[in-house]
Amino acid sequence: MGIEEIKEVLKNFKAISKTRGEKYKPYKGKHEVLKNWFNDEQLLNTCNHESRGHIVKDLYRYLYAACFAIVKKKSPALNELPRELLPNHKSAKEALTGTKFNDRFRVQLKHRPSTTIASHISKDGHYYIHPDPYQCRSLTVREAARLQTFPDNYFFEGPRTSQYVQVGNAVPPFLANQIASVVFNILKKK
Repeated sequence: MGIEEIKEVLKNFKAISKTRGEKYKPYKGKHEVLKNWFNDEQLLNTCNHESRGHIVKDLYRYLYAACFAIVKKKSPALNELPRELLPNHKSAKEALTGTKFNDRFRVQLKHRPSTTIASHISKDGHYYIHPDPYQCRSLTVREAARLQTFPDNYFFEGPRTSQYVQVGNAVPPFLANQIASVVFNILKKK
């Protein structure tokens, strides 16, 4: 792993607020259909975009994993973490022996498809680490919702944990819309 990359991040690192709500940032990708799907010109702020709290040891892991992903173009497997960053859990020890999953800390890589957003995101953010090491956190509800293709003006109710569950349990809305359109056209022809 490039220790120089980590040093560079730490040199320029600024403490971030526990709440990550910020001004609305519209989708600016190359897919015109998704621009129309995600964006809402009437939005002034981004809703459901607050980071959860993390324990300090996890922040070290997230920082390392995000830097590793930039250098290696992949998420680190558990056995690629420095010994000092390994979790002290039975399941982590089993993962190192090959009897359990070895990808406990997963960075969502830039310019690559994300992993499936599952409702387990409500339990912890280890499998959903933000790709920018300067952010040093897991994904917010809004970021997970955008990956699931919820329009940016969709508001999730309830405590943050239940918001994550709503996102993780959902059929991606853009996919559902496309399927509904095909079914509607078939029924319309009959």
